[in-house]
Amino acid sequence: MMIEQRLLTRIEKKKAQLDLLRPFPAASVARLRDQLMVEWVYNSNAIEGSTITLQETRLILETGLTIGGKSLREHFEVINHRDAIGCVENLARSTEPVTPFHVRQIHQLVLSRIDDENAGRYRETQVRIAGTAFIPPESWQVPALMMEWGEWLAAEEKASHPVELAALAHHRLVAIHPFIDGNGRTARLVMNLILMRAGYPPAVIQRINRRQYYQVLHQADAGKPAALVNFIGRAVESSLNLYLEACRPVLAAPGPEEEWISLQEAAEGTPYSQEYLSLLARTGKLDAAKRGRVWTTTRKAVEAYRKTTGKS
Repeated sequence: MMIEQRLLTRIEKKKAQLDLLRPFPAASVARLRDQLMVEWVYNSNAIEGSTITLQETRLILETGLTIGGKSLREHFEVINHRDAIGCVENLARSTEPVTPFHVRQIHQLVLSRIDDENAGRYRETQVRIAGTAFIPPESWQVPALMMEWGEWLAAEEKASHPVELAALAHHRLVAIHPFIDGNGRTARLVMNLILMRAGYPPAVIQRINRRQYYQVLHQADAGKPAALVNFIGRAVESSLNLYLEACRPVLAAPGPEEEWISLQEAAEGTPYSQEYLSLLARTGKLDAAKRGRVWTTTRKAVEAYRKTTGKS
């Protein structure tokens, strides 16, 4: 198991808490879906270089209007990603195994009206990925590699933890780079399909974490996927937090131990510095969440970490 044990324990505990709340309130589910749709579409496109803002993404999804000064391609990237998420949601309700056919089906939606000739089709030429020394396989190898990917996924589905499986399936797809364009978006959609099939909410990789995302992908390219697995694990935990906050009844204000506070406040009266808590948060060892660009945690979470170390 590559997931940091403290992170894994929290993920499974929060997943169990979420399962106890099923079926979720219909109004909460509708609001969550709308919120996650905008966040998911915006961040996935922004990671790939789209200049459409979060608010512009929301406007396009709600009204269908084009945004002045933005390209038609960027407009279609928003609409297409919404349609691809709808496809993923439908596939998540199915019991049939996820196969390379489904990957191509998702990709066809991602590239629709942008590059119809290549939408849903494996590439037939060699490609290079800017900013990395990694060289994807030759195009003639892609069909066989995708078949192997599907066989590997089917074999690992019951043997691996869903978070680990989703992260590794995502990386293997990106490494094969089966399409001319849209590989990152497609791989993240497939990652979330695997998570959702296992009862987890979709994980959104934030644009502000783009650099770290590429760093952990490069580490996985070098045969060290643990950092990527834990990076995805932290994104899963953030989504679990979001769902729990939206679906769990809150009948009283949180006590001082459970209130979300800055790491600077949380460090007061503890053996830890703000910098050390930041390191723990970034590596998944501390139950923490980013609010905008600021890491927050609770005194209860810091105490829980302290107990695991025996530090007084």
